[in-house]
Amino acid sequence: MKSVSILGSTGSIGSSALRVIDSFPDKFKVKALSCSSNIKTLEEQIQKYSPEFAALGSIEPEIYDSIKKKYPRTIFFSGNSALSDIASEGADILLTSVVGYSGVIPTLKAIPKTKRIALANKETLVAAGDIVMNEAANHNTEIIPVDSEHSAIFSLLSEVKKDDLKRVIITASGGSLRDKTADELFSITPEEALRHPTWKMGSKITIDSATLMNKGFEVIEAHHLFNLPYDKIDVVIHPESVIHSMIETNDGSVFAHMGIADMALPIMNAFSHPAKLNNPFKFLDFSKLKSLSFREYDEKRFPALKICYEAGKRGGNVPCALNAANEIAVDAFLKKKIRFTDISMIVKKISDEADFIKSPEIEELIETDRLSRVNAEKYIRGLC
Repeated sequence: MKSVSILGSTGSIGSSALRVIDSFPDKFKVKALSCSSNIKTLEEQIQKYSPEFAALGSIEPEIYDSIKKKYPRTIFFSGNSALSDIASEGADILLTSVVGYSGVIPTLKAIPKTKRIALANKETLVAAGDIVMNEAANHNTEIIPVDSEHSAIFSLLSEVKKDDLKRVIITASGGSLRDKTADELFSITPEEALRHPTWKMGSKITIDSATLMNKGFEVIEAHHLFNLPYDKIDVVIHPESVIHSMIETNDGSVFAHMGIADMALPIMNAFSHPAKLNNPFKFLDFSKLKSLSFREYDEKRFPALKICYEAGKRGGNVPCALNAANEIAVDAFLKKKIRFTDISMIVKKISDEADFIKSPEIEELIETDRLSRVNAEKYIRGLC
């Protein structure tokens, strides 16, 4: 039986992971759970799974003490270092499903003490891909992707020789605004942007999906996960979200990975690899598929993807600056301080102007992240 620690257990990915664990109680057990602010749901999870460890965000001392008394068999951590404390305890599998840059340091802390990182936090590789992948290699720690697109590529690449690979093709739903005109995008509200047509996700990643920034992050993530040059990573809009990604070989053959839109499936595969468990969830019903359609993304309406390609190719600390600026810009949009179309503009400005460091150490990335957030906030104040 494998022990599983979950960073972000109350979110959509964490909840799906617990569905997987519930379906295979003889194979997986919960070692640690964590949340940022959803205390009620975390308490319900602690009651059900009796984890050895649990982490809470920064909360009032009296609330923290009260929770500790309720669950004396669980060791609690709280505050800014709580995720790193959980990660440092080790596990057979650590699922990182927190949002944004907050996943970087806990992932690095976990690598020496964890056999497998099930990675659902793409910002970890966007901001610190070289450092994270090198650390994993040094400690023989597996990094198995949980994103449906990278899970698909991971599976497909196991069936071909790398020399035979022409390119990988990451599919994108196009997000909630894929059919909007440029004029309509200018006046989009957060409420409109949050109506994703396929996936149920948190607000930050849903906005990233709408801008296609999320897809740009996935391009950078694929570069690190699969050691691929950027000219071998393409993106195509696929509204139905049935094909999760494809690979093309030198002879012109294209292999597609298909399945239902349920994150439990890539999580199950990340937990069980290389074994294939019997799927207890839904299966794809081809008789109900009306069509599979594809189209190019519109670079003029959605410039974020090109910005990410450019940042990834520059490398160094630039993707870290890009990620930091995006987190600040998305938050400002959700608070209605800026327009939807301002997000990509802000990200490009901050990443373009970052002081370039070719091979940054983690301390330099931490400073890049901090400074980029400060600069993005200053720029946004000038727009308001």
